[in-house]
Amino acid sequence: MTSQVSSPSEQADEAVVGEQRKPAGTKDVRRLDRVIIRFAGDSGDGMQLTGDRFTSETATFGNDLSTLPNFPAEIRAPAGTLPGVSSFQLHFADHDILTPGDAPNVLVAMNPAALKANLADVPRGAEIIVNTDEFTKRAMQKVGYAASPLEDGSLDGYSLHPVPLTTLTVEALKEFDLTRKEAERSKNMFALGLLSWMYHRPTEGTEKFLKSKFAKKPDIAAANIAAFRAGWNFGETTEDFAVSYEIAPATKAFPVGTYRNISGNLALSYGLIAASRQADLPLYLGSYPITPASDILHELSRHKNFGVRTFQAEDEIAGIGAALGAAFGGSLAVTTTSGPGVALKSETIGLAVSLELPLLVIDIQRGGPSTGLPTKTEQADLLQAMFGRNGEAPVPIVAPCTPADCFDAALEAARIALTYRTPVMLLSDGYLANGSEPWRIPEPDELPDLTVQFAQGPNHTLDDGSEVFWPYKRDPQTLARPWAIPGTPGLEHRIGGIEKEDGTGNISYAPANHDFMVRTRQAKIDGIEVPDLEVDDPHEARTLVLGWGSTYGPITAAVRRLRTAGESIAQAHLRHLNPFPRNLGAVLGRYEKVVIPEMNLGQLATLIRAKYLVDAHSYNQVNGMPFKAEQLAKALKEAIDA
Repeated sequence: MTSQVSSPSEQADEAVVGEQRKPAGTKDVRRLDRVIIRFAGDSGDGMQLTGDRFTSETATFGNDLSTLPNFPAEIRAPAGTLPGVSSFQLHFADHDILTPGDAPNVLVAMNPAALKANLADVPRGAEIIVNTDEFTKRAMQKVGYAASPLEDGSLDGYSLHPVPLTTLTVEALKEFDLTRKEAERSKNMFALGLLSWMYHRPTEGTEKFLKSKFAKKPDIAAANIAAFRAGWNFGETTEDFAVSYEIAPATKAFPVGTYRNISGNLALSYGLIAASRQADLPLYLGSYPITPASDILHELSRHKNFGVRTFQAEDEIAGIGAALGAAFGGSLAVTTTSGPGVALKSETIGLAVSLELPLLVIDIQRGGPSTGLPTKTEQADLLQAMFGRNGEAPVPIVAPCTPADCFDAALEAARIALTYRTPVMLLSDGYLANGSEPWRIPEPDELPDLTVQFAQGPNHTLDDGSEVFWPYKRDPQTLARPWAIPGTPGLEHRIGGIEKEDGTGNISYAPANHDFMVRTRQAKIDGIEVPDLEVDDPHEARTLVLGWGSTYGPITAAVRRLRTAGESIAQAHLRHLNPFPRNLGAVLGRYEKVVIPEMNLGQLATLIRAKYLVDAHSYNQVNGMPFKAEQLAKALKEAIDA
């Protein structure tokens, strides 16, 4: 997903180049404003790769898009079973869109399990393309089909396209010196070619990608390209597909600039690199692989040329311990994990609070508790981020709202950590991490200045006139303590988790000092400068929907639907969850009703009720999937009418 375009005006020109194999005028070409496609198959069928390639070509074409990969947690679930189904949904349009879509207009089902697992999401009248070669008696019995759904009339309400994908692929590759099993592996490329024909997607990028991916196996590359072209040609020549579709570039949705398709984890990685460059500090990542955060470790390990150092530790505790050590040594330090890893890191996060060192703790949330649902999304770590440490250990919390916004959230988290000398929690989730959308690449002069000044010498004068260095003497504005690099002459100081004496940093058990230090650390977090909460309320509504994190897309889509239907509703979305924006209380007080949709059992609602004494109404979902816009619109309409 690395295709790049220059600007919306140029995207349209590039799109013309991508239509070299446009179907002849003998077939009907219909213009659509948007479409939702879901590729589904066995976890070994290459559905994620197929979706990625279709997405990249769609981004190159200039459409706005949003994706939702969905795959099993098992490395290789039993073939042909419901738990082994992997899918990739893509919503693309000629206008601004916000979600991967509620229901697919097209389902590509590579086997009976894929059909059964996804059919409930497909509306009547939608197109279903099935690989008939896989609908054997044994395969259908494995997922509970007593009779073939292709023949028993159960799919009569859909536009069904039965295609022997496997047979056609093998036939297309008969000139290659491949076994049948090897040839069958290219059926996903045949399907990709067919869908590329149906929706006039560019093809050059995919062929270039295949040549690069299989550069060391040119025969395999050639076979995949042949299968891809065969799929395209099948769409152009078969009578079963009488219509193809055009979705124009979304030229009005984007400001002029250079764009690329980007996932949340990739955007976070780039944001961290940008932050380190803007701070003029080396970037250090201490991490332990965990789904869905591992991609950040993988990506950052590729960028040693930017001064990035990555350390794959033996466990979560070692990962954050190394990162905190790097912070002590003067690096922009990061540790990445998911919810279970945060639990293991909590003691060291508390140590970072005590040491008052900058540290970014990135939590890509997933379904829990314990190991829970590794490949499914959830927002259930907010209270853990807020309170999941012993003692009074306040930590700022930042949450991105879209995949592309993860870049800016990383910069913001770094700003807070470096300015206020504190660990910062960044709460993304699996939906943002794996989903993707167009991202305008910022110009260097648009990035914030994050440079810091290390302590250079003594900062305190004793009563006898001698000058000394006090590691806990604070900046009067930020309450941040000085950052002294080990080895700097004259700046030696104590470090550790035992309570420090104000100013000197000496170990102190004095009750009054502990009370003062606890309140000072809290005051430092409370005093962090964050922007006021912006409210979208064009009609002075009585009901406010308040969200945070990845619910932004579904909430905004639902609000748009309600306003189109004539309803009056306000919307606000929180990026900063600790501290809250200073105007949040005043905003909440302007509305009769406040509704908070969350992918948990009401964690933000709990905090809002406790802090502002507002009777916020929760709307919750914890099924491992993001909200659907229609579902939210219905719930919000009920709240308005209540």
